[in-house]
Amino acid sequence: MRRALLLGTLLVAACDRAPPASGAPTSAATPAAVEATVEGLSFEQGRRLAHERRQPLLVEFHAPWCYSCYYMAQHVMTGPQWAQVRERAVVVEVDVDAPQGAALKQRYGIRALPSYLLLDSDGDELGRILGEQTREDFYAAIDALLARGTDLDALARLADGTDAKAVDAARQVLASWHARDAADAALAWFAAREDAVRAALAADETVAQWLARLRFMAAAQSGDMQACLDAGEAALEGELGCARAYELGRYLACGGEVPPPRARLLAQREPMQALVEQGAFGTSRCADERSLILTMAKLEAALGDREAQIALLRRAMADVERRLAGVLEADRNLADNLRVYVEQLAMLTGDYTALDALMPALIEAWPQDYVYALRHGRSLLARGQPEAALEYLERAALHAYGLNRLQVAEQRVRALLALDRRDEARRVVGEALKANGPWFAEQAAALKALLKT
Repeated sequence: MRRALLLGTLLVAACDRAPPASGAPTSAATPAAVEATVEGLSFEQGRRLAHERRQPLLVEFHAPWCYSCYYMAQHVMTGPQWAQVRERAVVVEVDVDAPQGAALKQRYGIRALPSYLLLDSDGDELGRILGEQTREDFYAAIDALLARGTDLDALARLADGTDAKAVDAARQVLASWHARDAADAALAWFAAREDAVRAALAADETVAQWLARLRFMAAAQSGDMQACLDAGEAALEGELGCARAYELGRYLACGGEVPPPRARLLAQREPMQALVEQGAFGTSRCADERSLILTMAKLEAALGDREAQIALLRRAMADVERRLAGVLEADRNLADNLRVYVEQLAMLTGDYTALDALMPALIEAWPQDYVYALRHGRSLLARGQPEAALEYLERAALHAYGLNRLQVAEQRVRALLALDRRDEARRVVGEALKANGPWFAEQAAALKALLKT
């Protein structure tokens, strides 16, 4: 059952949410230097090749700041199993920070990274897999999608019945709707089935679990706190495995800044603690350890137990440091988990000593990357150190492109304005906008607006 529940599940906390790509044109030609490619193959070339070969197209959405993407690349998408996938499907990588990648992200409604979108040879969606997965779960999911070869509309028609095939199809189609954040569409489809069909499908434990999670998603999206809490408790009753962290994270956000009632939170503490012990520190670790730790820390914070929150973060830091053995380059996903735990602890305690020591080491570990230089510069700027921040932000600018070029420029401009160096700020804005061209209109407008402050 655990595997069935994980197929296509939305793993949004595995890495930072993808930056918005509003304003990105979807039809203009893009320079070859920024078009999302893998081994010289663009998305459009991949689509044509998939159509010619009558093979599915597997599109991997990723970004430099997505450390779950590094986990998958290093620990899962390797070896004979991955080679077999590449024989069965045309595979294309898409960087959502690049203009073409951002347009594709918007086009396909990609809300979390990494996302693995499988299209048939005609371009219709077969399904998607999101976030960090164990090797076992990823290949079980991809094998199921490749073997099925049925697009989602056809799958929904197969699920409109009462036999075992219909139940299996219902499991898959509900999981797919959940992965697309399409709770209302899923629930409307289910409600439109005949009474006998609904009864037969809902009698299946896995279908019932997906329905509970979809009702919870819909309630959370509605903004009704009471409905969100009630539906959340129903969704959290089941055996969710590693996905519990994501659903509990949604539950904690039911009231926005207002935490759920303490009695309700206490009921969630024990099952979450058990998952953390096994999935983050035990022998059967979840692929996305970070979400377990951060969600548990948020639960402790909502319960007002600051000491438990600090102790958990320190334990997680020590565990990662032991596994890295001082070699940050050994595992980028794990190294970034360390960064997150150190950062969270710094914000809790007000002591940034460890963070300020770690960040330069991460920058040196990946010198051709804008990400850590941007993060450190932004942190220093937020702490009122614009001069120190500027050094790192200018280093980040050397490697920035696409959407992140504008993000780096924004932080540089803020630092320069704080230092009363307005002429230099204007130059940075002008250079960034010229390099950006017509892309990312919303972010470009926000950058220009900084000069008016």
